[in-house]
Amino acid sequence: MPGIPFLLRLVAIVAAAHVYVGMRLMPDLALTGIQAWLAVSALAVSCVLMPLALVVRPFAARPWADWVAGIGLVAMGLFSSVFVLTVLRDVALAVALTAGTLASTGFPVAGIKHGSALAVPALALCATLAGAVNARRRARIVQVDVPIAGLPPALHGFAIAQISDIHVGPTIKRGYVENIVRAVNALRPDLIAVTGDVVDGPVAQLALHTEPLGRLDARHGVYLVTGNHEYFSGANSWVAEFRRLGLRVLMNEHVVVREGDAPLVVAGVTDYSAGAFDPAQASDPSAAVAGAPPGAVRLLLAHQPRSAAAAAPAGYALQLSGHTHGGQFLPWNFFVRFQQPFTAGLHRFQGMWVYTSRGTGYWGPPKRLGAPSEITLLRLVAG
Repeated sequence: MPGIPFLLRLVAIVAAAHVYVGMRLMPDLALTGIQAWLAVSALAVSCVLMPLALVVRPFAARPWADWVAGIGLVAMGLFSSVFVLTVLRDVALAVALTAGTLASTGFPVAGIKHGSALAVPALALCATLAGAVNARRRARIVQVDVPIAGLPPALHGFAIAQISDIHVGPTIKRGYVENIVRAVNALRPDLIAVTGDVVDGPVAQLALHTEPLGRLDARHGVYLVTGNHEYFSGANSWVAEFRRLGLRVLMNEHVVVREGDAPLVVAGVTDYSAGAFDPAQASDPSAAVAGAPPGAVRLLLAHQPRSAAAAAPAGYALQLSGHTHGGQFLPWNFFVRFQQPFTAGLHRFQGMWVYTSRGTGYWGPPKRLGAPSEITLLRLVAG
């Protein structure tokens, strides 16, 4: 659960954003008395629900808490679009008026302000509905070939199914997870990689909904690494639960699988931020391959793409990551790159490939725009 100082800052920011939207839109909407009262009430409810969605579940009995959290998260997604569109509207009006485009030509400034103020909530609602459809439908299958220099012939075509960032929690439940498991198993991969942020909540609340993950099936096994949200939710308890389900959790360690006469080192590290929660679990890509067979192809599962800086010197050929959600919805995909070296897709980093999944679920608002969720099937091919 977020700390009290963080919550106070969050409430202050959320309140200021709502006041800004109200002051910028309501005067230009020319609302009647009851319409203005309803608009203020809607903003006030949104302002309360958004931070409440982040704190209600640990304190309230389910399923009531899930409903409150879910409604608050929808409000968060809707208001996010309202806020961004309000800012863009103000910028456009300021540019136009400063340039004299409207004022000097006798253009109906009041009409433009009224029409654009109406457009903001309408467009935000459309974006939220479209985003909800994109988020709630089963993730698409993305196929990627990764060329590996010196790949042994026996490993040519080796298929790895990657899922990441499911975020089982207030709005993602057992049925959603079951659909993912069925789709992954239908691919018949050689190996399955789960690259963190599986859950948003404690084992006691969510174990029923993560249970289908125990039915993931691949010839060479199912491997999982922790993400930052596992640490928010009680990482040690979740590691024990994942292992109970039959998943192999890799915590700065590796296994060697063999395809014919060719070994493949499958390593996994704890989340990039794990050391802040438990210094003994600090992420260490070099330690993860200690004692690995020399010359074998090395695959790393690391939740955050920025683990690549420490992984590349350790001789990995490919790193599989998630965390970014591809930005999840506009305009946040433009800001992810300030924290992570890669937002989505396959990239080269110091001689190592890094594939960053857009995620198989979603975090927070059930909303995806411009960043579709994915189940990734990666094939190793001779480079």
